[in-house]
Amino acid sequence: MKTSPDGIKLLHFYEGCELTAYPDPATGGDPWTIGWGDTGPDVVPGLVITQADADARFAKRIANEFEPMVLSAMRGSPNEAEFSAMVCLAYNIGVGAFKRSTLVRKFNGSDKASAADQFLRWHRAGGQSMKGLRRRRAAERALFLGASADEAIAIGAKVL
Repeated sequence: MKTSPDGIKLLHFYEGCELTAYPDPATGGDPWTIGWGDTGPDVVPGLVITQADADARFAKRIANEFEPMVLSAMRGSPNEAEFSAMVCLAYNIGVGAFKRSTLVRKFNGSDKASAADQFLRWHRAGGQSMKGLRRRRAAERALFLGASADEAIAIGAKVL
């Protein structure tokens, strides 16, 4: 299973693309980030990449890390929209947090409505509720429920 074009569009919208490494906004430091929200031991202060590098790094991480990990956490088969929304969430909160989440437990228990509502719980960074995360989670929830990326982004934009 692959992340849908709507899932990629949503991820790109909320991650943004920076070609110069920058510190995590929530911590002001580690992890350093570059491209489409990419982190890792090779992302260090002063690193500069091209747009092609950013796109390649993103595609590699989605295909090799996040898509297989989301699938491995599922007992059932998510539809394309559900899968893509869960990849978006996992990309932002990390593999471990995603696998341990109540969202995964609810989804695996066939309670998709409750699983959808769990997206909205992931709105804090550094202990603070963040408007950008509240918007992103509302958009991810909408995608999970079948909205297009454009519809999901519009739903997220209305969140205060």
